Amino acid sequence: MSFDPEAVRAFERAGWERAAAGYESAFATATRQFVDPLLDAAAVGAGDRVLDLCCGPGFVGGAALGRGGRATGLDFSAAMLAEARARFPAVDFRPGDAEAPPFEDSCFDAVVSNFGIHHVPCPALALSGAHRVLRPGGRFAFTIWAGHADNIAWKLVFEAIGRHGDPRASSAPPPGGGFASAEDCLAALADAGFVDTGTRLVRAIWRHRDAASLLAALAAGTARMAALIAAQPAGALPEIGAGIEAAAAPWRDAGGLALPIAAVVAAGKRP
Repeated sequence: MSFDPEAVRAFERAGWERAAAGYESAFATATRQFVDPLLDAAAVGAGDRVLDLCCGPGFVGGAALGRGGRATGLDFSAAMLAEARARFPAVDFRPGDAEAPPFEDSCFDAVVSNFGIHHVPCPALALSGAHRVLRPGGRFAFTIWAGHADNIAWKLVFEAIGRHGDPRASSAPPPGGGFASAEDCLAALADAGFVDTGTRLVRAIWRHRDAASLLAALAAGTARMAALIAAQPAGALPEIGAGIEAAAAPWRDAGGLALPIAAVVAAGKRP
C-alpha cells in the first residue's frame, strides 16, 4: 500500500475523535507517566511560553501550567480539544495542524509533544514547524514508544496477535512515522536544524487487572492499535486474551499485571 498523507490524516483524526472520551481512564494511564520527563527534557520552568503539539486531552499543558509556564496546546481533533478545555481551562487550546503550527516565528521558549509526532503524516514537517516557532536557544522535546524489548505490554499483545490472530488484519494506512529508535529521533532532529540533541530511555510500569483490561485500554484509547484489535477475526480475541494472560505470568503480582513500558525522550535546541 502506497503512502497517502491525507489518508493517514483522516485515519488518525477519526481514531482520536473516537478515543477522546475514554482516553483519560484508558491510554492516559500509560502516557501520563512520561509527561514530567518530557517537560524536563525541554527545560520547562516558570514563565516559559510552552507549545504542546498534538496535545490531545491537555495533560502536558496542564503540567506545564503547574510549573508556572504559559501553555498553548494544538490538536486537529475537536473532541480532544473539548476534553482539554474542560479539564484545563487556564491553558490556551487551539485547533490546528502540527505540520504547520499557526504561530509566528520564534514565539515559544519550549515546544513539546508526548507521543504525538509519529502520528502526523509527515513528522519532518512537524519538527521543522517546531524549530520555526521556537526562540533561538529554546528547546524541543518529544516522546516515542521504545521497542518491544523494553515495552512488555506491547510485546505481549503483538505476540499474542501473531500466534492467535492476524497481525495484518487492520486496514489502517501506512504511517508516515519512521521513528523506530533513538537513532531515528536524533537523525530527524539534526535534519530539522536542532543542535545539542540527545535521547533518554525512561521506564515505567503500566498496571492492569488482567489481559482483558490491557486490551480494553488499547481498544478505547488508541488509534492504530485499536484498529488492529477491532480487525481481528471473529472469535480470535478470547484466544489472544488467553495468550496474553499465559505469557504475562512473570509480571503478575497481588494487584494484577505490572507491565514494564518505556519511552524514548528525544530533545534538541534551536541554535
